[in-house]
Amino acid sequence: MPVLIDIDSPDHHLSAEVRNNRKKIFGESRETLTGCVNIGLINNMPDGALVSTERQLFDLLNRAAKEIPIRLHLYALPPVSRGEWGQQYIKRFYSDADELLDSELDALIVTGAEPQAQTLNQEPYWRSLGQIIDWAKENTVSAVWSCLAVHAAVLHLDDVERQQLGEKCVGVFKQARRKEHHLLDGLPSHFKIPHSRWNEVSEQSLASSGYGILTSSEEAGVDMFVKQIKKSLFVYFQGHPEYDTHSLLGEYRRDVGRFLRGEMEHYPTMPHGYFDNQARELLSAFQNRAHSDRRKELLAAFPVDPVGLKLRNTWHSTANRIYHNWITYIAGQKPRGLSTLGAAIVRA
Repeated sequence: MPVLIDIDSPDHHLSAEVRNNRKKIFGESRETLTGCVNIGLINNMPDGALVSTERQLFDLLNRAAKEIPIRLHLYALPPVSRGEWGQQYIKRFYSDADELLDSELDALIVTGAEPQAQTLNQEPYWRSLGQIIDWAKENTVSAVWSCLAVHAAVLHLDDVERQQLGEKCVGVFKQARRKEHHLLDGLPSHFKIPHSRWNEVSEQSLASSGYGILTSSEEAGVDMFVKQIKKSLFVYFQGHPEYDTHSLLGEYRRDVGRFLRGEMEHYPTMPHGYFDNQARELLSAFQNRAHSDRRKELLAAFPVDPVGLKLRNTWHSTANRIYHNWITYIAGQKPRGLSTLGAAIVRA
């Protein structure tokens, strides 16, 4: 079942697809769908990733929803630091997160943010995010926390501190199922998920605070874990199942640019398990060149096209299954089941 977003502006990059989705659901009749799953997205990603994050999650929900209709509502935390373009974009297409506190959502997805402070509780959005966390545990069926939002949520709820890693955990890592859970129904014992982070919360700290570890990796540590908090099932991803095929390549090139401009002291870590041997050779050759001829103009020679053309997505089927299981769980917890709603809409 297609995903709907309450966006009226034709300038939004998803507007055409949303209009097509409305036609698929409603035809030419007036919109009367009231029993759908309502999901709020709090997009805290930096300006350069606002649009791509919307696209990734819209596409993932579209693939995963199947027969279950979804309305996606976009929210933003005002204290998140943004440039002029980001502020204008948020103003046009997003609602203030304070409005979420008076809404009736079934579920929530909260993304990470670009760190600005030494510690999470010093971030300008810390108080606002804490209000959202407390609201979600009383007012949603389930909430998904991604990357930095994971670390913020477990710190706020259980004083679980994250630890900084010696080097960036970045790449596509093989995950092992650690226990049976309905969110993992239909998945094999091992699968792959992308990660991209400088910090982690340890398995020991999570387990001692009552979190259930669902998946983990020998190289990347804990990936997915859960905890029932009051009325809501909180679902945590230290990784990024929503990433598209080229997301890690784009982030790697961005960090290479930061190195060339002198904004990073060390050359960025090459993503693990993501590039084939030929791509790694090209990128290693560029790295050697960057060390000997460090200047911002060199980024134009970064081999993005020959490397990008050969990339393979090895995690989308896993992401689709996890999110389908999540959406199905939410639909089943609503006051009225949604099992026959999709068919009723098609018949109409």
